[in-house]
Amino acid sequence: MIVNSHRFGPLEIPEDKIITMERPVLGFEKLKHFCLIEMTELAPFHWMQSTEDPTVAFLVMNPVIFFPDYRIEINSQEIAELQVTDSASVETYVILTIQKKKSDISANLQGPILINTANNKGKQLVLVNSCYYVQHSINEAADQMEAVPDRIRTEELVPA
Repeated sequence: MIVNSHRFGPLEIPEDKIITMERPVLGFEKLKHFCLIEMTELAPFHWMQSTEDPTVAFLVMNPVIFFPDYRIEINSQEIAELQVTDSASVETYVILTIQKKKSDISANLQGPILINTANNKGKQLVLVNSCYYVQHSINEAADQMEAVPDRIRTEELVPA
């Protein structure tokens, strides 16, 4: 399948890599299909590109990279919607926001995205009564870690 992307141009994505959102990203309820774009030079970040709107792509990452104690409780109904049979097949991502100063990036730990890699069903959760909120600083988290590569803190990591 050819996915048009405003940021990356046309991308060829295998059909079996298209993610169907069972519960869409808040504010983007009409968009149900996405793909993850992994680029070595942007690791540990990825782009979650809409296959329906070329202008919509979210910068995402696995939250435990910078927030190793990040834990969420998922009820059985949430698991059932994703048709999870093996918890090891569920990947968690959080949407990142690039602030005015491009080197300042925050993570929305209150609205994680779960993807069942066994069937490519995904959903965004909204955590209530949790200690997480929508803006956790990546820079502050990186400063608290011991062996963080310098390139993670550079403006060049995140394209304009």
